[in-house]
Parts: sequence; C-alpha cells; structure tokens
Amino acid sequence: MKLFPAIDLIGGCAVRLVKGDYAQKTVYSSDPAAVAASFREAGAEYLHVVDLEGARDGGTPNLETIKTIVRAGGLRVETGGGIRSEDVIRRYLDAGVFRVILGTAAVKDPEFLARMVETYGGRIAVGVDIRDGKAAVRGWTEVSSESCFSLCERLEKTGVQTVICTDISKDGLMSGTNLELYREMASRFSFDLVASGGVTTVDDIRRLREIGVYGAILGKALYEGKIGLKEALAAASGCANEKGERT
Repeated sequence: MKLFPAIDLIGGCAVRLVKGDYAQKTVYSSDPAAVAASFREAGAEYLHVVDLEGARDGGTPNLETIKTIVRAGGLRVETGGGIRSEDVIRRYLDAGVFRVILGTAAVKDPEFLARMVETYGGRIAVGVDIRDGKAAVRGWTEVSSESCFSLCERLEKTGVQTVICTDISKDGLMSGTNLELYREMASRFSFDLVASGGVTTVDDIRRLREIGVYGAILGKALYEGKIGLKEALAAASGCANEKGERT
C-alpha cells in the first residue's frame, strides 16, 4: 500500500484543519519544502499537497510554494485544491507534479472531467470528500446533492483511475479512520482507492492495507507525533515488526 504524507497549504505555510473548518487552523511550519524534505529523509516516496485557499476560493495562490516543493526533488508530488480548468492542470503538470486532483470540478462539471481523463489519463485523480454521505465541494464549505456512492459510480464509468476519499467527520481528529466506508468502497469499485481522514495509528494503516486500498494519507497524526513516518511506511509496506521497524 502506498503512503502519502500530507502538506496542506494556507499562505505558503504548512497547516492542518479540524474537520475542514478553516477557523480551526494550526500552523506547523512556514517552510513546507523543509517539511517535505524531512518526509523524504524518513523514506517517503510520495507527497500529497493541497492548496486549501485554492480549494475554497479557486485559483492557485500557493502555486509557487508547490513549485518549490517539487523542485526540491525526491518525491512524487500529487496536488489538489482549486483545480477547475485545463489551464491550471497544465500549470501544475508543467511544474513537475505527477498527478493532479480534481474535486469541485469533478462533481459539478462531468463533461470537463471526462475530457480531462481522456486527455491526461492516470495523471488525473478525483477527490471524493464526504460529509453525511454526500459529496462536499469548494474546500468542504458546500455539500452537493450527490451521494458519495453515486459519484463514485460515475467516476468509474468515466475512467477515473484514482479516487482519494476523505471522511470529513474523521479529518483532523486523530480518532481512527472509517474502515467500514473504505471496505465497502474497495469491494464495490475497481479504481485505486486512497483513504484519507483520521488515519492515526500503525493499526489503522495495517487494517487499511488488509482491506486492499491502494493508499492512505497521513496528516495530523504525523505532525502531532502520534505516529512516526518510518513506522507508518513499514506498516504500509507490510514488513513492520512490533517496533514498527522494517524487517
């Protein structure tokens, strides 16, 4: 299973929110590139980056910060947040991002999504953010009328290869992840499923791997020291001993 340590950006800083609430923000670093470097040094291969301002308001206010992270090298960076036009997709891909994540655009403009999947294939992922069983958009500030499973059926038919699913009710609480949701999704859909929200312990990671999800995103628990990245990576790879060390 792939593990994606996460960097969420506001004002060029690495931050975390609680349940997507912009009023509950903690700033962890003013140097996200240094945070990314620490992940790389711990053995990470992938990085999940979200422009929270872009997600809420549109645009690419943290594009230069993301470029700096990518230029530092050593990590395959996927990014999302406010990506609602092909021009923005191209700007991120030209900057060296290996995969872009559509959210609001995927929910609100199915024709646009289909064109982008046809054009860019696996370099397009979709973020399915769930609040009370419905897909949330615009940085989780709005809830659409479409159920998460209806949306996922549409995404699968469109040819989307990777879906990043976040249970907003779990995000930032470090209370464990929604295993039941991911178990059902993994059994129903053929796309690569990445679990996000509440991933806190080695056991969370191990159980997600056993369910068969493609990947998991690790956020606040990492920043708060609830789990070490090296032990998390070992659990994701399936070769962790009782100390979380690679065997």
